[in-house]
Amino acid sequence: MTLVGLDDTDSRERGMCTTYVAARLAERLRREGTVERCCLVRLNPAVPYKTRGNAALAVHTDVGPARAFELATEAVAGAAETGDPDTNPGVVVAPGRPESVPDTVAGFSRRAVREEVDPAEARSLADASDYRHEGWKLGRGVVGALAAVGAWRAWQVEAGFDGPTCEVIAYREPERWGTPREVDRDSVFAAAGTEYPSVWDTVDRVEGETVCVPHTPGPVLHGIRGEDPAACRRVSEAIRSEPVERRETFVTNQGTDAHLRDGDLRGVEEARAYRLDGTVASAPETEQGGHVFFDLADGEARLRCAAFEPTKRFRDRVRALRVGDRLTVCGEVSADTLKLEKFAVRGLVTVEPVTPTCPDCGRRMSSAGRGQGYRCRDCGTSAEGKVDRPVERDLEEGWYEVPPVARRHVAKPLVRGGFDAPTHPER
Repeated sequence: MTLVGLDDTDSRERGMCTTYVAARLAERLRREGTVERCCLVRLNPAVPYKTRGNAALAVHTDVGPARAFELATEAVAGAAETGDPDTNPGVVVAPGRPESVPDTVAGFSRRAVREEVDPAEARSLADASDYRHEGWKLGRGVVGALAAVGAWRAWQVEAGFDGPTCEVIAYREPERWGTPREVDRDSVFAAAGTEYPSVWDTVDRVEGETVCVPHTPGPVLHGIRGEDPAACRRVSEAIRSEPVERRETFVTNQGTDAHLRDGDLRGVEEARAYRLDGTVASAPETEQGGHVFFDLADGEARLRCAAFEPTKRFRDRVRALRVGDRLTVCGEVSADTLKLEKFAVRGLVTVEPVTPTCPDCGRRMSSAGRGQGYRCRDCGTSAEGKVDRPVERDLEEGWYEVPPVARRHVAKPLVRGGFDAPTHPER
């Protein structure tokens, strides 16, 4: 068995997609042998130089390492958008079964999903493991390529990992790249309903968006994510559209929250994603652009949290928070701000202190002076201090999430289950 990893062939402006390069490579490898699986690995979504999905790919084949390396470097060299200064491809080829990848490489793969990793470390580890590797320009893609090589074993041994999941991606004919996609919207919504919830984030029913159809100039026509490859393929094939050049099924860590690490407010670092506990310390405020911010506190430690405008109706959930609510928040940290992906309400403030009313006349009492409580000026009745009044809340305890239109590929949708409190899924 040979493991072929590749990364960073695409461009935000010019298009291309590393999944397409992997699909083309898998087709070529099948002419000379067999392909056991293709893996799509979503790396740390918080690194600043990523493309939107930050995906690395691996192809598991029985073609020998030397030949597989030759074919992989040819595929990347022929397809990568190296004219973009931010595109720095990499290839890593490893001999052996994916289950036999050494601990060092599996550990590197787990770190690449949660940290920012130095390309020099990736090259050094590839050399130490006797893996063939090649980098173009800065060679940053060697990081993702090596992480993809180690991903299958990392998924098998990582505690708490409930994946992998899958995605079936349909690709456009090359002559159509860069033109508007022809996809029948009604057929997408109809197909999405047939396999939900085992297939998720195909559409956003509230926003009316076909989430599975990208808007980039690249080769992807649509991508269907879920837990069952057969169900994903049925949805993909039910969508009416322009001709499909090819389809490929990927095993993936999407929809798993693999990027999140447990932490506390005192130890957060930039360019990492966390699961953190705290108490709402400032009332949510809507700022210019429709972004909503509040502070989360744990003792003396505080962290700004944000629900940005693209999260749409999720912002209403955030606006409903009150000072004193206890939360678990999930998201990446950038510029000292946690970008919310989901949060769990652990405890709600259900009363608020108010000036008491007179039990005789029903009028609001007045202050009797500093430290002297309250007194009704008409009746003379008194009260020692403020009293608690019930507060009606628009939230319940449990998990809330951004809608499908705003969800990161690697973030786990609530509909998948396995959460530690009641869930309020978005669809």
